[in-house]
Amino acid sequence: MNNILKILSNKICFWASWVVIPLIMEIIPAILGFFILIKKKIEFKSDMELSYFPHITLIIPVYNSAGSLEQCLDSVLNSSYPTDKIYILLVNNGSKDESFKIFQDYQYSHSYMNMKWMNAHQGKSKALNMALFNSSGKYIIHIDSDGILHPDAILNLVRRFESHENINCMTGVILTNPDLIDETKKFSQRLLKEIEFYEYAQAFLAGRNYEAEINSIFTLSGAFSAFRKSTILKTQLYNTETVCEDTHVTFQVRRLLNKKIDLCENAIFFVDPIENVQTLYVQRQRWQRGEIEVAHMFPETDGILVGFFRNFMLRLLIFDHTFAFPRMIWYFALICLTFLDYPFQFIMISIGFIYFLYTVSAFLYYLNICSYLNWEKKLRNYYAKRLPIIFMLPLFNFMMYWFRFAGIINSIKGQSNWKTKSLKEEKEIIKSILSSDLFHVKKYITKLKQNIYYHK
Repeated sequence: MNNILKILSNKICFWASWVVIPLIMEIIPAILGFFILIKKKIEFKSDMELSYFPHITLIIPVYNSAGSLEQCLDSVLNSSYPTDKIYILLVNNGSKDESFKIFQDYQYSHSYMNMKWMNAHQGKSKALNMALFNSSGKYIIHIDSDGILHPDAILNLVRRFESHENINCMTGVILTNPDLIDETKKFSQRLLKEIEFYEYAQAFLAGRNYEAEINSIFTLSGAFSAFRKSTILKTQLYNTETVCEDTHVTFQVRRLLNKKIDLCENAIFFVDPIENVQTLYVQRQRWQRGEIEVAHMFPETDGILVGFFRNFMLRLLIFDHTFAFPRMIWYFALICLTFLDYPFQFIMISIGFIYFLYTVSAFLYYLNICSYLNWEKKLRNYYAKRLPIIFMLPLFNFMMYWFRFAGIINSIKGQSNWKTKSLKEEKEIIKSILSSDLFHVKKYITKLKQNIYYHK
């Protein structure tokens, strides 16, 4: 009996260390999310109806955006915020398509809209900085040219700013466009896009709501973010030395200016869903590289132990990067456990239990997100009807772990660059390396055989 208890206790301790990860990182924040939901509904129920509409500047970076620019401008035109109060700055960063012609035609047919085209050929960060210096009005809002605004997005952002003087910067909610997802005919591609939709909803409406409560939002999303002009112009503006200039400016506002950063949960910007796994791989690698680069630019000065409790960025880096290598080793170690007196059935049950915990956390987030979307019935119904997607999220997140892990490796050996190798290119490189290594092995074996025959 003692031996059995000892074996069980050893196995429980081994697996408990991995159960703690979903418990601490997923389930507890999801439970706390319910309390944050109640608090936000009470706190932001007081968002005032605007008695006047302050002037704002809407900055739209343009790069080969001919296929999406008109729809983007249409979404601004159809906004519930008065068009005459919006100054639109389109900043062209070396487009080689007909983006400028699209702008010309739109300006001609909508002459009452206050729009300006600016040319920049020095990269996205410098283009954004040039637009900031040419901006006007009380608030500055950035959106990407390949997405569309929800009709009430700008209005809700300004209402939140006007109602809460302590909020200096906000990120909106980024979701993939449900209409474009439904237009996808191939089942596997549509499923990938639906999972991505759920991931975005969880990341913004659950994850960033939780982060906003403790003022630890890592990134003011470059696709849709808003600033008080008086705040953004006090920063060092957008940094040109990182592929994640939006993350860098987020840290400037919080660390250098000591200002509060929030999320506006009822301001939504719809982006195109991911095309395929290749595109997803490139995107997530770039995000991972940017996270590491910005972390190096804002080092922790309190030491690891103190910093772990005081600095959310250090905790994030430890979970995302320091634990990445042990997790990789652990995944491969699962294969070896069958040779170390671990029954295969026990391993599968344990993995199934951990998978179940991640699914439980996804369900808790699902309930939170349905509550946040109550104000937008059509979008809420679209999200609510796809409940089975939560069973796919743990697998999707597992795949994202390996994509991010590749980003960590590539950030160590490569320089900062928007051009990131695709999954296909990485495969070709690995294939080339293996072919080269095998060639040397074959050459060595051939030489060894020749020596053996010679001595005979």
